[in-house]
Amino acid sequence: MISQEKLKEMILPVIRAKGKTYRKNKNVFARKAKENENIATITDDGIETTNTARAGDYIVKNQTGAGEMYILGRDNFKKRYSYIKRSGGGFSEYRSTGKIIGVEMNAKLLKWLGTPDEFKFRAPWGEAMIVKKDDFLVTPLDFSEVYRIARKEFFETYTEDK
Repeated sequence: MISQEKLKEMILPVIRAKGKTYRKNKNVFARKAKENENIATITDDGIETTNTARAGDYIVKNQTGAGEMYILGRDNFKKRYSYIKRSGGGFSEYRSTGKIIGVEMNAKLLKWLGTPDEFKFRAPWGEAMIVKKDDFLVTPLDFSEVYRIARKEFFETYTEDK
C-alpha cells in the first residue's frame, strides 16, 4: 500500500501542472458524529474506505445515487460547508463552499506513475483507500492531502470551476 506522503510526492506535481479546479454542485446532508462511530464509504462500485469518528467530527452524506457517507473533522467541515436548513433523520442540509484540484487517473497517468489500474493508498485519516482507473485523485487548494473520488460520484457532484 502506498503511504499518503509517497502518494503526495507522486501525484501533487502532476496535480499542480495538469490539475483542474472543481467545485461541488450539489448540497450535502450532515450531522455531528458520535465519538468512535464507524463509517464505511460505499460508492456505486463498492467500498472505498472506512473511518472512525473522533469527538467533534461530522458525518457527511452526498446526494448521489450511492448516497455515500464519510467523516470530516470539525475544522475542515466548517471551512468547506455552510448551513442551509434542517433535514430528516438527524441531518441538516449544507452548501459546499470549498474547491478541489484534481486529475483523472487515466491509463496514461497510471502507466507514467508505475501503478496498476487499481491500487490502494493510505488515506489522510490513516485507513486504506482504493483508487481505480478513471477515478479522480484530488486535493484541497492548500495541497495538504490527497484522496480519491470515484468516477461516477465525481461527475454526479462536481463541475469544473472555470
